[in-house]
Amino acid sequence: MGEAKLSFLGQEERYIFDKFAKQANGSVCYQSGNNVLLAAVVIDSDCIVEEDFLPLTVQYIEKAYAAGKFPGGYVKREAKPSDFETLTARIIDRSLRPLFPKNYCYPTQITILVLSADSNSDLQLLALNAASAALYVSEIPLTFPVNGVRIGRIGEEFVINPDLKAQEQSTLDLLVSGVNEDLLMIEMRTFGGVRVKSSRNPLSLMTTLQEEEAISLSANELEESQLMEALELARTQIALKSQLMKDSFMPFIKTPLKLEEGRKSFICERIANFICEKYLESLQSVLAFLSKTERHSRLKAFARKIMEDWKQQNPNDVEFLEQRVDETLAKVKRTLVRKMILEEGKRADGRGLKEVRPISIETNLLPKAHASALFTRGQTQALVVCTLGGDMDAQNYELLTEKSTSKERFMVHYNFPPFSVGEASPIGATGRRELGHGNLAKRALECSLINGDSKTIRLVSEILESNGSSSMATVCGGSLALAAADIECVALIAGVAMGLVCEGEKYAILTDIIGLEDHEGDMDFKVAGSINGITALQMDIKLGGLKTEILKDALFQAKEARLHILKIMEEAKSKIVLNTESLPSAQTFAIHPSKIVEVIGQAGKTIKEIIEKFEVVIDLNRENGEVKVSGGNKQKVNAAKEHIINIANTKEYKPNFDELYQVGDIYTGKVKKVVEFGAFIELPHHYDGLLHVSKVTNNRSERISDYLKEGDEVRVEVLSLNKNKVELGLVD
Repeated sequence: MGEAKLSFLGQEERYIFDKFAKQANGSVCYQSGNNVLLAAVVIDSDCIVEEDFLPLTVQYIEKAYAAGKFPGGYVKREAKPSDFETLTARIIDRSLRPLFPKNYCYPTQITILVLSADSNSDLQLLALNAASAALYVSEIPLTFPVNGVRIGRIGEEFVINPDLKAQEQSTLDLLVSGVNEDLLMIEMRTFGGVRVKSSRNPLSLMTTLQEEEAISLSANELEESQLMEALELARTQIALKSQLMKDSFMPFIKTPLKLEEGRKSFICERIANFICEKYLESLQSVLAFLSKTERHSRLKAFARKIMEDWKQQNPNDVEFLEQRVDETLAKVKRTLVRKMILEEGKRADGRGLKEVRPISIETNLLPKAHASALFTRGQTQALVVCTLGGDMDAQNYELLTEKSTSKERFMVHYNFPPFSVGEASPIGATGRRELGHGNLAKRALECSLINGDSKTIRLVSEILESNGSSSMATVCGGSLALAAADIECVALIAGVAMGLVCEGEKYAILTDIIGLEDHEGDMDFKVAGSINGITALQMDIKLGGLKTEILKDALFQAKEARLHILKIMEEAKSKIVLNTESLPSAQTFAIHPSKIVEVIGQAGKTIKEIIEKFEVVIDLNRENGEVKVSGGNKQKVNAAKEHIINIANTKEYKPNFDELYQVGDIYTGKVKKVVEFGAFIELPHHYDGLLHVSKVTNNRSERISDYLKEGDEVRVEVLSLNKNKVELGLVD
């Protein structure tokens, strides 16, 4: 058990090692301010995973008690992880995965529990710090601990690790993790849309909110050179903290486990030479097929042929032949693909390094959907469907440190059915990958929406075919689906996935990678943006780190591809025909706040009549006079809008009586109506007061009609004001 304290960027951090969760292979209780997180690492050293992947699982779990709350919902217990928890676990996983030894094959689980949480803290960065510390001091041999930094942009200045309040003012959210000067993971998005003056006069009559003076109309895209500047700032801070963490944690590192050599390798040099001598051209032709499933089936058949030929020539060397051929063929395939790219500038499908696959686009092919777009790029195809709704359709969600429920009005849901890659398996619940890809597309598109909070928008991306870059196809299809739904956006957004093959000092950057290049390459780099710059970015590196020169080249090569794709998308946008019969309409406008009561009517009678007559949904804001009218028929929505405006303009405004009358005021008014219990007297400002019979005569046998007739003028005094009623008395 031990404790390390360090200070970085003005923040004090405390790490307590192996006081809690002592049976784990590594644990840390991490405290920063009022935030306390527990991270534990467990290794199953008795189990070796034979498949060629790193068996790492990361779980990030928020406890409601950490913020003094009960869990939401009917069952008062934490259960299914929220989207934020899942996405945070993915960020930690992607940051830590590159650190593991190359042949590490033992199931490993990292669990991070949030035990105490401050309302103004960045829990994602804190969780990464805790997980990294627990992993570094565990029995897994690592060289350096990972750390991360978040960069914001307020005005023209980059801000390091802004708190949540500062993030609300930022137009940039850039999260970077790495070790020393090597960047391992990047997540980036911008915030944009129309920003309007907040000091609007609620008493000014307005026919439409679009008449407000717009301060800016931008997605706040980041240019490539600006992004490089921000990344260099992040790199500097990561390097400083990496060394600080290593020096502080060194005394607490456990003795590495004596693990076995790892999974058994069946790679055979003799079989590799056999393949290269006799089957190299055949292998190249197999790899040239664009279809992922067809390539997979052909590779299987190709491996069987190699086995049969090997048996005939080497009948005494057939032990573990299937495993030896499969693994050796995979190695030869990887070497061949990478060699073609680095030495010949050729790719498996015949494209050049900067060439984008052929693109085709169809819009509004689903007649009853509000809007749809089919985006096909090579062997990757995304059908993105847009649905529009009102406030009631928004997704409610809770964050750990917020007491109230928030609403998500822009949703992007990404679905990856097994048939998209030719697999025969059932469709299950949404997985981490699907959630992550949908979130990336949302981050890319959301900043392009103009006044996006005026309606609820749901985009659903159905991946019908996949051979690389389906998340970027979702971005392209999603932007076109928004256009096909007649949603006002700053600009079209396109996305492209970049790859990298690197051997020593030699490297090649690939544009619009396919699945084979993703699997055999060293980087998955996804960039989305408009013609003006980048709106979202995601990078995962399989190397130990990434040089600045390579990153810069990748960004500018991605820009070329993005502009090429945007040109095709603009042509498709110009040909969009709206689904006018299915597309709902919405109008947002403003009337004088005092007129809202007239639109509602007595006991809601007027607004009910409008809703039934025009078949619309109406939302009213009493404070600023904002009116939202939505419905399935554009003509009826427009008619309802005109009807409401007519009511607001023709109905006479009656101020509240307590603003006009005071007890003791004396007026001369006409008798408007005589009833058994008194008389109603017409007062100035179009209100009537009651002159009770007891104020006229004390003789119960006499009627008030014996004293007053309709049309008589009398002098009266205001005796009391109560709930829109004015009680009067006679003045002699």
